Amino acid sequence: MATYVLVVWSFALAAAPALQAQPGRLTVTVRSEGAPLAGATVRAGTTTAQTDATGAAVLDLPAGLVTVVVEREGYLPLEAEVQVVAGQTVALAVVLAEIVEVEEEVVVVATTRTGRRVEDQPTRVEILDREEIEEKMLMTPGDIVMMLNEMGGMRVQATSPALGAASVRVQGMKGRYTRFLSDGLPLFGQQVGGLGLLQVPPMDLGQVEVVKGVASALYGAGAMGGVVNLIARRPAAEPAVEMLGNVSTLGASDAVVYLSSRAAEGWSGSLLAGGHWQTRNDRDDDGWADLAGYARGVARPRVFWDGGGGRSAFLTAGVTVENREGGTMPGAGLPATGLAWAETLDTRRFDVGGTAQAILRDRFVLTARGAAAWQRHSYLFGDVQERDRHDTVFTEVALRGAAGRHTWVVGAAYERDDFDPRDTPQFAYTFNVPGVFAQDDVDLATWVAVSAGVRVDVHDEYGTFVSPRVAALFRGGAWTSRVSAGQGFFAATPLAEETEAAGLTRLAVIGPLEAERGRSVSADLTRRLGPASVTGTVFASRVARPVLVDRDDRYALYNGAADTTNAGAEVLATLRAGSYVATGTYAYVRSRETVGGVRQDVAVTPRHSAGLVGMWEDEDVGRVGLEVYYTGAQRLEVNPYRGEGRPYVSVGLLVEKRVGRARVFVNLENVGDVRQTRWDPVVRPAQGVDGRWTVDAWAPLDGRVINGGVRVGLFR
Repeated sequence: MATYVLVVWSFALAAAPALQAQPGRLTVTVRSEGAPLAGATVRAGTTTAQTDATGAAVLDLPAGLVTVVVEREGYLPLEAEVQVVAGQTVALAVVLAEIVEVEEEVVVVATTRTGRRVEDQPTRVEILDREEIEEKMLMTPGDIVMMLNEMGGMRVQATSPALGAASVRVQGMKGRYTRFLSDGLPLFGQQVGGLGLLQVPPMDLGQVEVVKGVASALYGAGAMGGVVNLIARRPAAEPAVEMLGNVSTLGASDAVVYLSSRAAEGWSGSLLAGGHWQTRNDRDDDGWADLAGYARGVARPRVFWDGGGGRSAFLTAGVTVENREGGTMPGAGLPATGLAWAETLDTRRFDVGGTAQAILRDRFVLTARGAAAWQRHSYLFGDVQERDRHDTVFTEVALRGAAGRHTWVVGAAYERDDFDPRDTPQFAYTFNVPGVFAQDDVDLATWVAVSAGVRVDVHDEYGTFVSPRVAALFRGGAWTSRVSAGQGFFAATPLAEETEAAGLTRLAVIGPLEAERGRSVSADLTRRLGPASVTGTVFASRVARPVLVDRDDRYALYNGAADTTNAGAEVLATLRAGSYVATGTYAYVRSRETVGGVRQDVAVTPRHSAGLVGMWEDEDVGRVGLEVYYTGAQRLEVNPYRGEGRPYVSVGLLVEKRVGRARVFVNLENVGDVRQTRWDPVVRPAQGVDGRWTVDAWAPLDGRVINGGVRVGLFR
């Protein structure tokens, strides 16, 4: 609390009426912590003076009661009323209190392009900060699946029980509609496959930004369900070395190192390197590997440059090498045939990307981005081999500026997506898509801001698409609300969740495919109550002519005649009290599609899900966390054992203890040992029409897992 001492000496003498018209003099002396304070501004009405080296300022003022304001940068301002007497001098002594700086984190989001604070964005952007990333990193150090699966309205759906592939569904939308970026660059390719998320370690991430709903106006094709932007950690002022070792009771092990340092003249850099291993694991002893085995190596250097004056650049490159193996265990065979069945996938991925930024004429920000990714896959589905090459190229130039209440951005982009399946050449494609975009954020008043954007993409296969998006922000007191609506498209390809799990050899495409078109709307309302906040969201989306995969009596890909719809609601509640944080989430999703003339729920998409997370943390001691997640019933397809999955509850417990520079952690995941194979086998009694021997995964396959290790940070 600011303290001040105010002493007024008034020398008021009886005067003749003629003196009433004379001015009076006010002498103000300003001090702070016992010393004179020079450079303070003393203002009374339209009269202003500055204090000198002795802390004194003199003002000649009309007689009467005046309001005096004393201000100086870095100090709390002071206001006082003084009676000025004609022809006399009044002395005012003031003590100003210095402002105690409180460091407040200002989160600026990059995903919406305008570079504004998250609180000022009309488009809702959900943020996962470094603290939360670290928590999830201790659970799964080798990938970001756990991190994304526990965000409200997002579900990581296993797509291949044989190889462990998974995709992210945002508000019930299929995984192929979600665009994944790294620092705004598509380093993982234009369409992230089911294994892409399993190959991204989280140690070098500083922030994750998520925009839900159609975002094609921001990032073109592939963003019809939303955007997930993984933001890298920036090197701190001091060099850092961070190492993590982890092992689990199911044969997993991880070794990751993160290095960062700053050099002279604005240069800095970081390096992430990791090795990750998992042995094949048969949890129910039926001869089939419920957990695929793998060996993976990842490396990603990053270079940052800050040239001052608004000039900066960023460059990164990455390499991922992985061999993955599932199917029957060594020496075992399929229950139906007794024969061995192997499913393997070898991945080689290389990428490079960068951004550069400069300020022009002290008014505009020019940004250039570019990225390229090369992926090589070699699949084995029993006796069928499929090899492919998937290459992508991306470039973009954008100009951003501000004028009055407007913050705008315009730009042009070009994307190339080249898929070459060597053993199934009939599914090859090459897409070239140039596009232009514009966006304007307008602060109409202190309580309302709007954003309007549009993108035009010229697809050389499917034609021209116009993707608009509008959003609005309303706020007053402890209330905040956002509404948004958008339209976008997705370029149809043979790569879907089902085909990535079963391959392309047996697939038939019915008729020429058409691009999918989607629309979405959402509205949310947030109420802050001291240390607590509650956000409720309602949303709806519609996909016209969706690409569907029939697996009943044929294995075929085609455009459905009826729209796929998604509607639902989310609730997010957070309470922060000192070292304690509690978060509760609930999501209702009603996702519907028409297959074979029958309107039904989209498979493996639960209508109800909820979670409760409690965490206590002390930087010098450690942390303890408890998680409880509920997953409701979900429709199943081509499952000979049941038509609907059972609801289940999963409980996890995390304990971390700081010991000097080291942090020792133990994580218990799925304490109740919930497993799909406790209810039904995962292996089918007969091979499916798509060639698969497994049913879809609708519950955990690994069951109870205990992992633990040590994280060491060396700073100098």
